[in-house]
Amino acid sequence: MTKQILVTGGAGYIGSHTAKRLHQAGFTPVVLDDLTLGHEWAAKFGPFVRGSIADSELVKRTLEQHDIQAVIHFAASSSVGESVSNPRKYVHNNVFGTVSLLDAMLEVGVKRIVFSSTAATYGNPAYSPLDEAHPTNPINPYGESKLYLERVMHSYETYGLRWMALRYFNAAGADPAGELGELHTPESHLIPLCIEAALGKRRLQIFGTDYATPDGTAIRDYIHVFDLADAHIKALAYLEGGGSSGACNLGMGKGFSVLEVIRAVERVTGLTVPFDPAPRRAGDPPELVANPSKAQATLEWHAQFTGLDQIVETAWGFFKTRG
Repeated sequence: MTKQILVTGGAGYIGSHTAKRLHQAGFTPVVLDDLTLGHEWAAKFGPFVRGSIADSELVKRTLEQHDIQAVIHFAASSSVGESVSNPRKYVHNNVFGTVSLLDAMLEVGVKRIVFSSTAATYGNPAYSPLDEAHPTNPINPYGESKLYLERVMHSYETYGLRWMALRYFNAAGADPAGELGELHTPESHLIPLCIEAALGKRRLQIFGTDYATPDGTAIRDYIHVFDLADAHIKALAYLEGGGSSGACNLGMGKGFSVLEVIRAVERVTGLTVPFDPAPRRAGDPPELVANPSKAQATLEWHAQFTGLDQIVETAWGFFKTRG
């Protein structure tokens, strides 16, 4: 029988791509999203329920009516800068909202969850690539909220909860079919910002050109959104098979500098990306790259989109379909 999976935040960027991959894998994704950041047009791969994870009665009713067997939880506020200027929002949306979701799950007997976490749980890297043994010392309320919730889920194992937290590095790219993609307001991710600059919609700012890196710009690990989606499905299978709860990094395991991303966008689009140097942002490390070996071994997951140009091509394809 087809399994029903609740996807919170499933109308957003990563959530909608995961819902599509679940549908393609034979699951029925039931999307719960309040559309604060998501788009209803992207929630088209199964039933859609508009509402908040903090609405415990709605959550319980949705879990029961759709015979949900597990939850993939994306619904959260996720801007590092905003979390610094408005930390209450991150406590309410991320912490209180997720605890309410977990309590509703336990009340109706749903005890498996795959949790969207972040590399921001680590804080400033002591070494790179980062593995899961790296100390967790977040430097902003966003990272704090995600790490706290990992600890909450660990304590909720007392009630039979089984969980997997997937710590993303830099989500990137889009559905190669052009059906889904990245539409944030405001946009903060580098690849779509580069494409917007190439299309004349903005000038790109490079925050820091004097890092101790080969070209002076910061290096990040970009992981394709479909690879992230597939990891969530692998994590569901792992938990269903009796795997133990814990956290795994998700990244390509290779870093690219800001200038390398700009050049990739220029190669793919055939356009010039205008940019201006700007001062470093506080808290931005020079290099942030994942060691994904635990996810590879534990979840039997491997990134399929392993070229930067390949990732950029999918993002560019979505921009062209949107006009």
